[in-house]
Order: sequence, then structure tokens, then C-alpha cells
Amino acid sequence: MAFIADLLSLPASDRHPPPNLSPQRKKERTLEALIRQLDGLARKQPMLMVFEDVHWIDPTSRELLDLTIESVRNLPVLLIATYRPEFQPPWTGQPQVTMLTLNRLDRHDRAVLVEQVVGGETLPDEVVDQIVDRTDGVPLFIEELTKSVLESGVPLVGIPTTLHDSLMARLDRLASVRHVAQIGAAIGREFSYPLLQAVARVPADELGAALGRLVASELVFQRGTPPDAVYSFKHALVQDAAHGSLLRSSRQQLHAQIAEALETQSPEMMENHPELFAQHYAEAGLVEESVTYWGKAGHRSAARSAMAEAAAQLQKGLDQLALLSDNPDRQQRELEFRSALGTALRLVKGQTAPETGEAYARARELWEKLGSPLEYLHVPYGQSRYHMYRGELGLAMRLDEDLLRLSRQRNYSAGLVLGHYSSGRDLMLAGRFASSRSHLEEAFALYDLISHHSLVDRAGFYPNAASQAELGIVLFCLGYPDQALARSSSAIAEAKRLAHPSTLAVALARGARLLSLVGDHVALDRRAGKLIAVTTEHGFPHWDAEGTIDRGWVKVTNGDVVEGISLLRSGLNAYRKAEVEAWTPHFFALLAGAFEIAGKVDAAFTLLDKALQIVERTGERWFAAELNRHKGGVLLGQGHAEAAEELYRKALSIAQEQEAKLWELRASVSLARLRRDQGRSAEACDLLAPVYAWFTEGLGTPDLKEAKALLDALAE
Repeated sequence: MAFIADLLSLPASDRHPPPNLSPQRKKERTLEALIRQLDGLARKQPMLMVFEDVHWIDPTSRELLDLTIESVRNLPVLLIATYRPEFQPPWTGQPQVTMLTLNRLDRHDRAVLVEQVVGGETLPDEVVDQIVDRTDGVPLFIEELTKSVLESGVPLVGIPTTLHDSLMARLDRLASVRHVAQIGAAIGREFSYPLLQAVARVPADELGAALGRLVASELVFQRGTPPDAVYSFKHALVQDAAHGSLLRSSRQQLHAQIAEALETQSPEMMENHPELFAQHYAEAGLVEESVTYWGKAGHRSAARSAMAEAAAQLQKGLDQLALLSDNPDRQQRELEFRSALGTALRLVKGQTAPETGEAYARARELWEKLGSPLEYLHVPYGQSRYHMYRGELGLAMRLDEDLLRLSRQRNYSAGLVLGHYSSGRDLMLAGRFASSRSHLEEAFALYDLISHHSLVDRAGFYPNAASQAELGIVLFCLGYPDQALARSSSAIAEAKRLAHPSTLAVALARGARLLSLVGDHVALDRRAGKLIAVTTEHGFPHWDAEGTIDRGWVKVTNGDVVEGISLLRSGLNAYRKAEVEAWTPHFFALLAGAFEIAGKVDAAFTLLDKALQIVERTGERWFAAELNRHKGGVLLGQGHAEAAEELYRKALSIAQEQEAKLWELRASVSLARLRRDQGRSAEACDLLAPVYAWFTEGLGTPDLKEAKALLDALAE
């Protein structure tokens, strides 16, 4: 009930309080509630549903229609959807769907339809033939042209030649009531009596008579009786013809009056349906007012997770803004729209879509032109995130540095939190672990839950918890496994305490990545399960893909290699669907490991090469040492000891350069084992012993236990 009440803009009740869900999940649960409502009604009696002109449907209603068609498969429901040929439905071919192509009427059917419209009257055969020839089999044209001939009694040469001309001719003959039709057309395809009366400003008896003539002409249909009557045009083309017959000045004045009447009669609509006011003000030529309401509409749609609608509404606002003279005030408003559009496009088009980048780039240009206002620091942050996901780490890190420099200059702590977090995240991916650690610890230390609460909306999660989650991976790579696991656990606990779904998803995803690196597959299975539960509940496809990858790796390590590879592939395909580059080298390595276990060595080698190519192209070097070590292991398994040793040495060099003691330990173990097998045990011991001795914690982790066992064997 809470979801239906919210959909209808009704206040929440204590009996049915709104659940704490992300906007996306809230939308999904609302659609599910509507489907349950249909299910309940259909189980009481057969239902008829009609969706007309689906080619004009909005994205969220389209989602509902798709769900409805799927759900009626086992229900006593007849659903009829009409649309033009250019619309491509996804349900074609489903067993419960029957497609009927409505072709133009043939000559016989055209003549029959003319006869039905004529009724008791008669038309000369040559006139009927002319109507049949000119209307080209379009039923609406046949009806309207026939009525036009009947009403006018025109000779054959006076018959209109197009549907539009026919509709205009009929409206012209209704000259005394045409103005009422024009007002109705300006309001919309459907209009209410009270609103029409408020705008028309004519006596009730005159308005009633005019509406009676329109209804009698069958250009307009009526439901109910005044003052509660609602009228609708027979067809969108009828509305278009009536609206198009207005002079521009008259049309603008009329739309302004409609907006004014709506504000007076239904003030709640300004909050619940701002897009109506935006459209009327745009038609009225009142650009400032139109921009204001398109902004309200976009933000309202975004809050309800109708992101496709939000993007379209924000773009319409930008189109209106372009009509104003270029000055700082207009630039400020454009910055507001562009920054919101970037967020919407990130979800509609994808994290790495060109449209997303263009929105952020223009927003950044405006932000700098306006003196880099602090309230829009999420613009450079969002631009950095865009380039990070695209694998353009160099550019992302330069943007991070700009954000930090500005925040320091203005002593703006919120900007410092965002800048340090973003820098720490990107530096980690670049393999600069010590610097990453410094930034992430600074972000965590600076964050204040009260004064920095607005950052949650800008970043999409709580930076304090996210910093700890990222820090867990950094500390592990630096050689502090116990601290890493402690930070990860703290991040998850804090996310749970905050009861913030996207923050919890970030903490669980990074925590699962850490457990995958540690090699604790029992714990990884549990954490991946929790991650998938959160993503399923709240609708985070990006994190869900990561959870699927983790689940696949657990399956592989538990011996279910076939199912594991299937899950790894499924998760990786879902993850890369949006052309995201970040983290893919590690995911490729997991799949390569699965192929190696399955005996598909060539496939494993190919994947590792692809991963290393991504490293070279993007600069995402955090896993570079491990990729080279893994590739060396594959070559060693094929008997290429010399090539393997070269790669082990390269892995060791990269790890030492990055101060990544855990990667250094792994490379040293691989190289020491190779030297032992070559009869060079003393060299092996000399290589591994000092690296192992450096560690002061994590002695019970698989990596340290393996190194200790090898050292003990070498000492024998």
C-alpha cells in the first residue's frame, strides 16, 4: 500500500510506512505492487486492458507494460496494445502474444465504412468513389472526409485532399465553437470541464452548448456530466489540427492562461506534475518559468528513479535556457541542469557513455567560468569518476588534483573529503599504494557525519565507509593483511549502521574483492551472497555483476568448475556491458584461473594477455605484478621455465616499485620455488627469507603460511 500511496502522491501512514529503499528499488517495488493489483483483480473476474498509441509511451510506463505482458501469461486478461510500425516491442514471439498488423482498408472495406458513417443518408456513387480513392485506406481519413462531405454538401471538386485539410474543414464549419476546441487542444488530448471553464471565461450555458456541438460532431468524446465531465479528442491528429489552427500570439496567450488556471485550481499539481506547467510555459513563450518547472520535473523524476524521464526533462530545460541571453545567471542555471543531467545520464546511458562525458565536460566548463562554486564540487568529482571507469586514469587523477588544490585554497573540508577519497581510489587502481593509503586515511579522518552529510548525495554513498572499504584492499597489497580485514569489517559495520543501501553495496563489494585476494573462499562465499542479496533488493546491477563474479570464483575453488566458469562469464559480461574498464584486469585473471584449472591453458593465456593489454592501455597497474606472475605460472606449466623466470622477475620488480609487499611475497615464492626445482635452494632461501621476515602480521593467511612452508622445506 505504501508504494501505491506514494505513486498517487498521498501522504504515508503509520500503518503503511515507506520502506528505506534506493529510488531505483522503490520504483521496481511500485511496479511490482501494480502487477500484484492486476493479479488480484484478474483472479476475481476476467480483465480487459487497452494501451493506445504505445509508440508515444514514456520509459517507466513502458517498463510497466513489459511487466504486465509477461504477467498476463497465466491470467484471464485480454490486453490490447496499439502502436505504429516503427515501434519495436520486445515481446514479439512470446507464446501469449498475438500480433495483428492492421493494414490499410481495401476498396470494398472503404466503401463499407463510408456507408456506415453515412447511415440513413445517401451519397452519389461518384462521391463515394472519390472518398475511397483519396483516403488511401486510412479509417480516420475516411470517417472525417465522409462527415465533411455530409456537413458541407460540397460538390465533388471541393472535397479536401488530405486528412489535415478535412479536419480543418470540419473545424471551420464549427466556427462558433472552434475556440472551445482550440482551448481544449491547448490543454491536451484530454481536458476537464472546470479547467476549460476557467480558461474559456464564457457563461456556463454557452460553454455547455459549444461542448454539446463538439461531442455531437464526434470530434470530441465526453465522460460524465458537467461540472465533473472530462472530454477527450477522438484522435491525436484532431487535437493537433485544432491546436495548429491557433495564431502564434493567441496560442501563447492561451497556454499562459492554462498555466495560471492550473495554479489556481490545482496548486498541488505544481509539485506533483511540474512537467505540465513546464510545457505550457514553454508554449506560452515564458522561458524563465518553463526552465524553472523543467528543473523541478527533472529533479522529481530523478528522486523517483525515473531517470530516463529525468534526463529528457532536464534536456528540455536546457533547450529553453538556450533561448535566453548568455549571462552569469543563465550560466548558473545551466550548470545546475548539466550537473543533474550528468548524474541522470550516468544511470540511463551508462558510467562511460559519451553522452555522460559530454554533460560533465560542459558542466565543468561552466563551473570554471563561474569561479568554481563550492556547492558544485560534485561536478569535477563526477567527471573524475567518469574517466576512471573508462580507464583514463591519468586524466582522472589530474582532475582529482584540481579538486584538492581548489579545496585547499578555499579551506573547504567537504571538497577535501571528496578529493582525498577520489584520489585514493584512483591512485590505488594505478598501483600507487602508499599515496593511495595516505589520501584514503585523510578522507576518513576529515569526514564528519553532520557537517558533511550532503556529500552522500554528491558521491552516492558515505565517503567515510567507502574510504575504509578501499583502504582494506590498499593495506593488503602493502602487506598488512590483518589491518586490511579489520578496515573492511569496519566499513561494512558502518554501512549497516547507517542503513544506506549503496554504501553497503560498496563496502560489501570491496570486502569481497579483498577476501578474493586473501584466498578465504568460505568467507568470500558468504560475503558475495550478502552482496547479491543487497543488489537484488535495491537494484544495483553494477555491484550485482561483481557478486556474480565472486560467486563464480568460489564455485571454481570448490571444484564445480563448469558452473563457476558460467557464473564468471555471466558476471563479467554484465559488468562490461556498459564498457567499464576499471577492475577488469583482475576479473580476467579470475576467469583465466578458472580456465587453467579446467585444463584450457590456451584460453587462460589469451585472457591474461588481454588483461595485460588493458593495464598498458589504461595505466591500471594495481594488479600488474600478479598478472605477470600468473602468466609465468602458465608458461612454467607448459615447460617454459626460462620465460616463466623472466615474468616472475618482472612481477617482483613491479611489486618492489609499488612497495606492494604482498605482491612481492607472492613473486618471491614463485621465483624461489622455481629455483628450488632447478637445484638452487640456497638462492631460493636468500630471496624469500628477507621478504617473509618483513611481515609482522597476517601470519595465518594463506600467503604467509605458504611462504613459511616453503622456507621450512628449503631449510631441510
